[in-house]
Parts: sequence; C-alpha cells; structure tokens
Amino acid sequence: MAARIPADDSDAEAMVGALLTASRLLVAVSARSLAAVEEALTLPQFRMLVVLDTRGPLSLSRLAAELGVQPSTAMRMLDRLESAGTVTRAPSSTDRRVSVVSLTAPGRRTVRDVTERRRAEITGIVASMTPGHRRGLVQALQAFTEAGGEPAVGEETPLHMGW
Repeated sequence: MAARIPADDSDAEAMVGALLTASRLLVAVSARSLAAVEEALTLPQFRMLVVLDTRGPLSLSRLAAELGVQPSTAMRMLDRLESAGTVTRAPSSTDRRVSVVSLTAPGRRTVRDVTERRRAEITGIVASMTPGHRRGLVQALQAFTEAGGEPAVGEETPLHMGW
C-alpha cells in the first residue's frame, strides 16, 4: 500500500513540478531570444553581459563572484566576449594590478535586443492566459520570489535585471 502524502506536501510537490516546467519554458524563451540576436553567444556569456549591464564595470574577481563561477571560468568567458567586441578590460584607476571589465556599446545593444525579444515572446504567452490565471500567476510569482529573497523589480531597477 502506497503512503498517503499530506495535502501540504502534495501541494508543494505540484508547485515544484509546475515551477520546473515553467523554468524550462523560460530557458527555452531565453535561448530562442539569444539565438535570434547573436547565435554565437551562450546563455552563460549573455548572463555575464547582463551582470555588467546592471552592475556596471567590475573587477574580474567580483564579476566571477556575481556569476557564481571560478575566476578562471570567468576569464575564459571574458576572453571570448572581448574578442567579440562586447566587453573591454582596462586597468583599474585605483589599482593598476586589477583589471576592470566594462560593457561596450555593442554589448549593451545585445542585452537590450535579447531582452526585448524575450519580453515580446513572454508577452505573447501571457496574453494567451485568462485574466484570472494572469492575476494568480502574478501573486504566486511574487510570493515565490519573496520566499527566495529576490528583490522585486522596481521602477528604478532595469527590467532585465538578473538576466
């Protein structure tokens, strides 16, 4: 005889399944948006561009920490992005031993274009939902991001914050 799952655990499991499916959809939307703008750019590289766009110029070690990767991994990503002309490196004005990584105008344009495509596709998905489902989704996502400690996107916060 199978063990009966209490309603709370069952609800939580259903929510986890729904969020995993939704995250798969959002990753697919992100990948399609990225491929439509810049086919050679990977999602982790795009994430680096978004971090630089939202945080401004950063040292390599700080950039690696923001991305949650080792500095050597960030350096390899940076080398590719610098070759593509989307980022630049320059010595820090306060410590010449430290390189500061900045987004270039083409890098900023890539972030904007990919974000606009992603927004358009998500808008289409949301538009196909009923008004009641949209309201419920907003409430659920707000509760989810709050529980996860993610700050809400405010009016002053760039809409592509995070990536």
